[in-house]
Amino acid sequence: MIELHCHTTYSDGTLTPGELVAAAVKAGVVALAITDHDTVSGWDEALAAAQPHSLEIVPGVELSTVHNDRSLHILGFYPDAKKLRGDLQDRVEGRKRRAAQMVEKLAELGYHIELPDMGEGMAPGRPHIATAMVNAGYVHSSREAFDRWLADGKPACVEYEKFSIVEGIALLRRSGGVPVWAHPYLFRGGTVEPVLEEMVAAGLMGVEVYHPTHSPSQVDNLKKLCAEHNLLMTGGSDYHGPCDLKGKEAIRLNMLNLPLDLLEPIKQAALDLRD
Repeated sequence: MIELHCHTTYSDGTLTPGELVAAAVKAGVVALAITDHDTVSGWDEALAAAQPHSLEIVPGVELSTVHNDRSLHILGFYPDAKKLRGDLQDRVEGRKRRAAQMVEKLAELGYHIELPDMGEGMAPGRPHIATAMVNAGYVHSSREAFDRWLADGKPACVEYEKFSIVEGIALLRRSGGVPVWAHPYLFRGGTVEPVLEEMVAAGLMGVEVYHPTHSPSQVDNLKKLCAEHNLLMTGGSDYHGPCDLKGKEAIRLNMLNLPLDLLEPIKQAALDLRD
């Protein structure tokens, strides 16, 4: 069984890469993708932790792009970290600026918080801000922080800095990474079919068909679209930990029971990009 969408403490997960590896082994995962937001800093720790086990680490990333003024995430599998790091550092600096602006907005509203210090290649996001609000006693839960202040359109929310789907796909392909649209039905800036056509024209190579938020009919439609556009199919739980920074507990590792044969075409596509 494979997991091709997971997060660690290097972005907004609650488990370190080593802890995530241990949890994946326990859950029966045989191939685990580390896909933190806009950083590849967790790869080395995950690879080292996986060595004593029969667990394959799939190096990945989840890019935060903006399309039609809404957040759209693109997964990248098997990119060359050396070719990515400079551009990703720019993305991380943008995330830091965004977090600082949200903290300023909250202060103007009377909610003064401090964000945790994070290491190199890491930046705080809305889940970290929500946790800080809980710790400061302003809200009872991270979910309340999102619902009242931090979700899209709420008073303290700040949009991502502009980074288009065309730029994101091009960056991944330049680095040898296979670009895949993450959880298409969570996108709020348009319907799936026309947006997918735009992304295919820009060089998209796959779609995250299997995701906990996708209904059976949505999965079937994505399968059909992948066949029509000759796209790879991927899937994962989008795991952020046993209790993520937003307070959600329903997501479990290996809950989708995805077969290993989904991974081989992705590996081949990555090899083809480097030829």
